[in-house]
Amino acid sequence: MRKLELKDAPLMLEWMHDDDVTCVLNTDFASKRMEDAEAFILESADTSNDLHMAIVSDTDEYMGTVSLKHIDREHGNAEFAITVRKAAMSRSYSWYGMAEIIRIAFEELGLDSVYWCVSKKNERAVRFYNKHGFNQIVDIAQNVLDRYKGKNDLLWYAVLRGNDYTNVAVTRGEVAGCRIISIKTVPTIDAGELSFFEAKHDMDFAIKRIYYISKVPEGVRRGFHAHKTLKQLLFCPYGKIQLILDDGNKREEITLSDPSIGVVIDRPIWREMIWMQRNSVLCVAASDYYEVEDYIRDYNQFKEFVGG
Repeated sequence: MRKLELKDAPLMLEWMHDDDVTCVLNTDFASKRMEDAEAFILESADTSNDLHMAIVSDTDEYMGTVSLKHIDREHGNAEFAITVRKAAMSRSYSWYGMAEIIRIAFEELGLDSVYWCVSKKNERAVRFYNKHGFNQIVDIAQNVLDRYKGKNDLLWYAVLRGNDYTNVAVTRGEVAGCRIISIKTVPTIDAGELSFFEAKHDMDFAIKRIYYISKVPEGVRRGFHAHKTLKQLLFCPYGKIQLILDDGNKREEITLSDPSIGVVIDRPIWREMIWMQRNSVLCVAASDYYEVEDYIRDYNQFKEFVGG
C-alpha cells in the first residue's frame, strides 16, 4: 500500500463507473468525473480525520482504495471502508488492504476499535467479511448511525485491538501441533464453489466415518474430550465456529469460517468448540468407526495420558 497519487485517478474513475462495483454502494459514483477523482486524491494528503491509501500491485498499478474515516482519537475508533476494481477481485487485494489498514489503526494510530457497515444486498462483501470471521455488532453509537439515516438494510461489523483478525494459525499452517490444510476448492463464476478432499492424499489416513454437528444455538460450547487413537479432519462448511485445541502443554484457538480450511487432528488433542454463529455446521471425517473406549472425557486423565 502507499499514498494515493494523481496517476491513480483514471483507474479510480474506472471502478466509479463500473456498475458491478458500485451498484450496492451508498454513494452515487456514476456522476463522478475525472476532476472529482483528482480532487479526492489531493484532499487525501490531509490525514487528520481520514486516512485514504492506495492498494497497488507489484508493478505499482492502482487496484483500489482502503480507508479509515472519521478517525476519533478521543474515543479510539475509526470507520473502515474499501473499494477495489473488478480486476482486483478474487486476487487477495481486498484482504491485504483490509488487514494492513487495520494494523495501521491499532499499531500506528493507537486506536482501540475499527467498525464498518455494509448493505445486506452486497452479498459479495457479506461473504467476504463472514469468511474472514468478523463479528457483526448491534450496539452502534448514535452519532455513527446518524451518518446513515434512511439506510435500514445495513449490517455492522467491528474488530477490536487484540483480536486475531488475521487468524495467525491459518497463516502459520498449524494450531496446537495440528496441521491446517487448504481443502481443494474449484470456483465457478456466478455458480459458487466446489470443495473436495481425498483420503491418504490430503490426510494420511483412510476415512471410515463422516459425521456433522448442526442446529446448535449461538454461544453453545461442545466437545470437552480427546481421542486416544482416532484421527480426524474437522472443517466448517457453513457458519463460524471457534475451535480450541490443547495438546497438554499448549492451548491454541482457530476460527473456522471458511469451507476451504480444515484441521487435521492425528494425535491425542483435547478439543472444545464454541458456536460463534447460530446454525453453524461442523463436519468431521474420521479414521475409524465409533468406539466409546477411544474417548477421554476428563481433562486430568487426558493430561496423564499425554504425559503433560
